[in-house]
Amino acid sequence: MKIYFFEEFPNASNLSKLELIDFPTKLFLADYSIEGYKQYERELKKKYKNLEEVIWWPVVNVNEGYWLSPWTKRGALIRVISKLKDKKTPILWDAEFPKNRKLILTESFRHFKNKKIIKSFLTKYKGNVYTAEYFAENKFFKSVLFSICLSFDPKTYNNKVVKMVYSSMMPFSAEGFIRSEIKFYKEEYGDNFMVGLGVLATGINGNERLISAENLERDLNICKEIGVEEVVIYRLGGLNKEYLKVIKKFTK
Repeated sequence: MKIYFFEEFPNASNLSKLELIDFPTKLFLADYSIEGYKQYERELKKKYKNLEEVIWWPVVNVNEGYWLSPWTKRGALIRVISKLKDKKTPILWDAEFPKNRKLILTESFRHFKNKKIIKSFLTKYKGNVYTAEYFAENKFFKSVLFSICLSFDPKTYNNKVVKMVYSSMMPFSAEGFIRSEIKFYKEEYGDNFMVGLGVLATGINGNERLISAENLERDLNICKEIGVEEVVIYRLGGLNKEYLKVIKKFTK
């Protein structure tokens, strides 16, 4: 199994955790600008030879939406997309509702136009695209996510889907439920399916519950048994010796 990491806050302390990793990996690195991302990419790939790829995870200001959706302010969407014009930079399109929920109301009249902009960009983009997506418990919610541009079919967009199965943040995390969801998406998307696991450290909300080492091992075992080949763990900055001991069981 190939195991990669998200890093939402690329500072010296969080990125230093790459020193703990002695297996080939990739890093999904959040940055407000492609220029900042490029600088990190150059420095990190030079320093860490087992770092195969650094993928840009574009985020925007919180008052603009932070994540990328039809409710993100249009100027912010255009700013991200324009930076990628004629490029093949690998990107993580983090398809989540805006952090500032008020935008769902204030930007609702721009929603349909923004959906067209997003779909047009992802259809035409020549670089590798990973989409971070919610997972849904039933067919109705799955269809809703497609309709509001928070989920994307690889058959149309040639993307790799990263479903965020963060069991530590679920109100319940029964093994059977997690297994059935991962199995469904694996059958649906095949090699274009990846699983996001976590969380090892809090994110922008600051209140995420952390996963235990035991449950991380359980979730990784489920992925392995179902045949998931690529897993992304949120997030690098929370990596410690206890988590690493578990992770290395699956990278051999």
